[in-house]
Amino acid sequence: MQILEKAPAKINLSLDVLHKRPDGFHEVEMVMTTVDLADRIELSLLSENEIRVESESRFVPNDERNLAYRAAQLIKNRYDVRKGVKIYIEKNIPVAAGLAGGSSDAAAVLRGVNRLWNLGLSLDELAVLGAEIGSDVSFCVYGGTALATGRGEKIQSIPAPPPCWVVLSKPTLGVSTQSVYQNLDVEKAEHPNTKAMVAALKNGDYREICTHVGNTLEGVTLEMHEEVGQIKELMSQAGADAVLMSGSGPTVFSLVEHDARAQRIYNSLKGFCTEVYMVRLLGYREPLDK
Repeated sequence: MQILEKAPAKINLSLDVLHKRPDGFHEVEMVMTTVDLADRIELSLLSENEIRVESESRFVPNDERNLAYRAAQLIKNRYDVRKGVKIYIEKNIPVAAGLAGGSSDAAAVLRGVNRLWNLGLSLDELAVLGAEIGSDVSFCVYGGTALATGRGEKIQSIPAPPPCWVVLSKPTLGVSTQSVYQNLDVEKAEHPNTKAMVAALKNGDYREICTHVGNTLEGVTLEMHEEVGQIKELMSQAGADAVLMSGSGPTVFSLVEHDARAQRIYNSLKGFCTEVYMVRLLGYREPLDK
């Protein structure tokens, strides 16, 4: 028996960090949406009682360092599953990019093993489990467009943005999310207007969505890595409707309404970065088991 799951990348249309919590995490308000760049996860039942992770990508670990592995392990332990699973990950989302590739893989495994092992858990139950693995996993269980609060695990679905193109560009560098948060001064940082972004999405107002994109973490990463600022400048000069860093970076995305302009932005970035993608915004909760 084999189960296929799609694991789409996410971008942050808005990311605000409010304060540090007593548990050491930061309280956040994030508006996230999915894009049509996805890993594909194949899950196969094993007769051996073990978890096996395989991938062609050298960046994908095959043990507990992999969130997908940990997702299978969590469900196995929690529900005393005495069956095994082989997880094959076709990696298309850049790693350590601020696009939740690892979290989306973990969410896909939660959905997939739920079916493979006939556990009958709801998406809400899987999302609660996902919060134990990582802050973005709960959102990725559902997909679509949502307001995420708490440390990212409280998910409220909101309407998808109007269809548009998204150009993603990841420079060849790694960004430590932990170091970004450590260098963040919440009092001095810029804070996006989350309420205005949610209202723009509910009204389907593309221009207002573009006006209110914002990321509290962006200033910190820009100070650490000038390449991120250079990508933002290139995208703006090429005519993007909105430009923002996703998550803690280093990937920068632009929203573009017209395909000719999106192609121009894509072409202008190809000479600067090797990892550039021109994809459609998804934004809605699509069937993920295909």
